[in-house]
Amino acid sequence: MELRKKIDKILGNALIIIMGVMVINVLWQVFTRFVMGTPSSFTDELARYLMIWLGILGAAYVSGRNMHVAIDVLPLRSSSKTQKKIKLLVYILIIVFALLAMVIGGSRLVYITYILDQFSPALQMPLAVVYAAIPVSGLLIIYYKVSDIKNIL
Repeated sequence: MELRKKIDKILGNALIIIMGVMVINVLWQVFTRFVMGTPSSFTDELARYLMIWLGILGAAYVSGRNMHVAIDVLPLRSSSKTQKKIKLLVYILIIVFALLAMVIGGSRLVYITYILDQFSPALQMPLAVVYAAIPVSGLLIIYYKVSDIKNIL
């Protein structure tokens, strides 16, 4: 559990930093657009990419803290043993989704954009960097759910 706490702390701090940079970026966009009269050319794109990282990594963070939205009517009305089985099934399904869609699919997306040498228009940043949030988040979700399964068993 010590490693999980460290990952939680690092991920939480990374999300705070991303959010802070995004707020400053949007404030700069508003300032340059309405005060200076000439909007900054990169802020819209940067805000979009920061929002992608914030949302996807935030999903991993919330998954690790078990704070995601869940329909818990059935488990709450079940016995303790059945609740364990339902949780185990849900965690396994989450792992399968994170592995197939996020890690494998996201890695293929990163690889394709890297091979095709695609860059963002304003920032000239490799799009593979933007899309890398998907497999990173998938790996984090898998780690959290495997850890949750160990706690159940």
